[in-house]
Amino acid sequence: MASEQDPDAQDTPAPDDPGPTARRIMVGAQLRRLRENADITRSAAGYHIRGSESKISRMESGKVGFKPRDVEDLLTLYGEDDPGRRESLLEIARRSNEPGWWQRSGEAVPEWFSEFVGLEPAAVRIQTYELLFVPGLLQTEDYTRAIVTRGHPESRDATTEERVRVRKARQRLLDRPDAPRLWAVIDESVLHRPIGGYEVLAAQIDHLAEMSRRPNITVQVVPNALSGYGGEAAFTMLRFAEPDVPDVTYIEGLTGALYLDRRAEVEEYTRVMDELTIDAYSPDETRALLSKLRPGTA
Repeated sequence: MASEQDPDAQDTPAPDDPGPTARRIMVGAQLRRLRENADITRSAAGYHIRGSESKISRMESGKVGFKPRDVEDLLTLYGEDDPGRRESLLEIARRSNEPGWWQRSGEAVPEWFSEFVGLEPAAVRIQTYELLFVPGLLQTEDYTRAIVTRGHPESRDATTEERVRVRKARQRLLDRPDAPRLWAVIDESVLHRPIGGYEVLAAQIDHLAEMSRRPNITVQVVPNALSGYGGEAAFTMLRFAEPDVPDVTYIEGLTGALYLDRRAEVEEYTRVMDELTIDAYSPDETRALLSKLRPGTA
């Protein structure tokens, strides 16, 4: 495990490290394009690797790991004979079977959360609605520490510090050259809730305002007068570049999470998010509000 004082230790991912889930999506998308260009059905491709049509579908959507032999056989079937391109795709496929960096964090990353951490860096757009806290990707270190220690940072231990480190590492995806578009909608009550104390909250509000100025980040606050009329619970929606990879709506609980990817479910949450963005202050109005609400400025 990385040193508690060194968040940039070797096992912390580089900002452009896509992780195994993203690699599976990349390989699957490329295999799908090659298959379609070769005018080969999923059924025929599945038969060629002693599998089924559903297996090819799962491979192309990045939902399963890859056997190098299967990938090699499919590349041959699809007519991909360039040694460089073959080896490049095979190397990505092999690395897609490696554990993610977060999977070395033990209890700090519950198994039910691990899938989300893997999907997050593969998304091209992240939309999130929060009722209780500032969204994790926009939290300061002290604010995160206050949350994971339940308001008692003096009682922190190795596990809580690892949770802080993991959240900080996740935030690095916003620094990538191809960073996803983050759209965060926050209930106004969050800005009045002194998580960690008023100094921590003040620094958090400053950080939120600073991050909202980035071209790939939009922050909106739902005013108290309209609070409660939109989403009934916090949720996050992930959208991916590949058309065959469905959007995912993530809803987190205390001991588990829901991953919704059926079209009807995702469309309902998309409708709710649209309504929330209409009810919320505009991005410019939100920045003005953040300046006004910062503790100590009144």
